[in-house]
Amino acid sequence: MVALPSGDLAPADGMLPAAALDGLAGRPFGVYVHVPFCATRCGYCDFNTYTPGELGASSSPRAWLDALRQELDLAVRVFGDPVSADTVFVGGGTPSLLGAAGLAEVLDAVRHSLGVTPGAEITTEANPESTGPEFFAGIAAAGYTRVSLGMQSTAHHVLAVLGRSHTPGRPVAAAAQARAAGLAHVSLDLIYGTPGETRDDLNASLEAAVAAGVDHISAYALVVEAGTALARRVARGELPAPDDDVLAERYEQIDAALSAAGLRWYEVSNWAQSAQSQCRHNLGYWAGGNWWGAGPGAHSHVGGVRWWNVKHPARYAAMLASGRSPAAGRENLTPEQRYTEQVMLGLRLADGLPLEVLQPPGRAAADRARADGLATVMAGDRLVLTLRGRLLTDAVVRDLLVANPGMSPCQDS
Repeated sequence: MVALPSGDLAPADGMLPAAALDGLAGRPFGVYVHVPFCATRCGYCDFNTYTPGELGASSSPRAWLDALRQELDLAVRVFGDPVSADTVFVGGGTPSLLGAAGLAEVLDAVRHSLGVTPGAEITTEANPESTGPEFFAGIAAAGYTRVSLGMQSTAHHVLAVLGRSHTPGRPVAAAAQARAAGLAHVSLDLIYGTPGETRDDLNASLEAAVAAGVDHISAYALVVEAGTALARRVARGELPAPDDDVLAERYEQIDAALSAAGLRWYEVSNWAQSAQSQCRHNLGYWAGGNWWGAGPGAHSHVGGVRWWNVKHPARYAAMLASGRSPAAGRENLTPEQRYTEQVMLGLRLADGLPLEVLQPPGRAAADRARADGLATVMAGDRLVLTLRGRLLTDAVVRDLLVANPGMSPCQDS
């Protein structure tokens, strides 16, 4: 699992500086809820998740939900003034293991603490194998408006390498059931570049995802994360590491297929049928917005202050039971850090990065990107990556940041 970042000690009461809370109620606000439970651990995954054999009775879903309510109540005390959620995103882990009733309790906990605005986008992730018609009907009745289903691939051998447990056809069937239940937005997640995946394998996955009639598709290049089972297999020579040239070819294949199907990219790894189909919660992250991340290992950001919770569910629950914030650490973002993140995240969006945020050296770097065919300037003087530029996002961002004195280049994502 990925380690928590280093930072300053977080105050036991969780309180934030007054400057961070200034004007908060008038800006979009999101709530992320982390469900740390999975039936099995996928070979490529380094998320903060735990299987039943790794947890004792003290870390049951019921104990986690009780602790979650305590953290949401803490958020109310920290904010003081009412701050309702415009978006709620339940991720994991495997939130669908809670069942429709459990997810309804999660959403009720948010409603009864911070509150949820009318018309809010409310998303849950789900493993297709732990869903069915009753599940989707239940979450729709509870108020969920969007579901994100893990599909990854339709190829048996690709799913086997990834360690995924679902059958290839199940995600498409689940998407149909979600739409029939009345969920307004349904998304499928793909992973590309898995060792052994061919161009035809990916094409079959894309055709299946498009035929499912969903209005949103995410596609992520496989990353071999240190400490995972996949990383150990690569290190032993059992599997080759993903090839950068192949990943670039696959990305172009994905963009062409999804564009032809009427889905347009709005973030480097995300395509949507319309503006209404875009994930508003994730757009809040990419725009540097405010959100409270509740649950073990969850990260939050409010008014330039970022903090992260302890990772283990038992310790998370124990800290809240003792009246303490579960935050493991936090940091006050410097102007340089905020600028770096604005460039890194803004340039990933189809709306692009306003040129006005760049200092003259950064403008010169933007001009070089345009001359090299990596970016263009759209209406409103916004720098937008071309398809070739999207393949080289990190390099373009690095050049923009290095060009500005005092700014640190970003690390490869």
